[in-house]
Amino acid sequence: MPSDDFIDLLKRLIRQPSVVGAEHSFFRVLQRELEERGAKVTWYEGLLVAQGSDPLSTMFSAHIDRHGLVCTGPNEFQYAAFVSANRTDLLNNSVSEELMSKVTERYNHEEVFAYEPWSGVYRGKGTIKSSYVCEFRNNLIFEIEGLESVVAGTPIAFKDKLTIGNNRLEGQLDNVISAAALVDLFDHGFKGTAFFTAQEEAGKSWRYLLEWFRRFGGSTNRLFVIDTSPFPNLESANEQLLVLREKDANATFNHDSTKQLEALCIKNNIRYLFKNRYVESLNTKRAEQGLPPSTFGSTELGRIIASSNGLVDGTTIQIPTIGYHTMHESASLESVEAFLDILKMVSTI
Repeated sequence: MPSDDFIDLLKRLIRQPSVVGAEHSFFRVLQRELEERGAKVTWYEGLLVAQGSDPLSTMFSAHIDRHGLVCTGPNEFQYAAFVSANRTDLLNNSVSEELMSKVTERYNHEEVFAYEPWSGVYRGKGTIKSSYVCEFRNNLIFEIEGLESVVAGTPIAFKDKLTIGNNRLEGQLDNVISAAALVDLFDHGFKGTAFFTAQEEAGKSWRYLLEWFRRFGGSTNRLFVIDTSPFPNLESANEQLLVLREKDANATFNHDSTKQLEALCIKNNIRYLFKNRYVESLNTKRAEQGLPPSTFGSTELGRIIASSNGLVDGTTIQIPTIGYHTMHESASLESVEAFLDILKMVSTI
């Protein structure tokens, strides 16, 4: 069971908005929590860096943006990740119809609220009534009751809170749970560096991170990127406590770092799974059924490895969840505890 302090921290953070493309106010909240725990905190564009007394000893990264909406005109609201990712090519077919169709079904009747992107000041609440794909703008349009006076550019967050039941944590966990885990590390004497990145859901966070390594990185630059990992149902999620990866769709991860995590899991009797092997197994079955293969997924780490020309390397540690990208994403308490434990092991805490 995770500690009461961690649960309380996660409850505080999950109530703070951090819509992709409008994360500044959440960075302010993180800065306070981190500095209260003795970390040295520095802001960069799209990146918050928290450092202990030995910054290059261990390096973790977690994205802090969450899905939400943005006002794009009078009583008009679009899916923030698509706007942030495709601002220069909204008329290009860069977001698949299949993905859009899935998203339209996720958020109907959810409660939302508007906020000032820099300060986080509350600007009113509303309820999503419906959503549809606009063929002209290639984006999702949401109809919201109660936010008619909101001006263009205002981020709209989903009303969220953490709930605990059936030995699971539930809420919009991706990826505030990883941010909470990194803050919690400083409570236990973490001496390394924790990166908190913006706009991962729009595919941009790796650029902010790579810029930091180009300016300040050392000779090893071994990075552990932490996140949640989706599974289709409770049974498949509960088969493991942690998810590791040897690669994603963009790059092969650091072999030694991945093996280190595997050895720690074995030594401490932590059930684990390699997500890339899981997908390969699924694709064998899909091929037998004449279905197209599933993707290995595109991660922040894969993008930065592929683009850094050897400057940055590393691997991932992920929490298996169900209900991905909804207000009801959930993870088992046992899995979260194993996740927190392995972060401490990697940090030699």
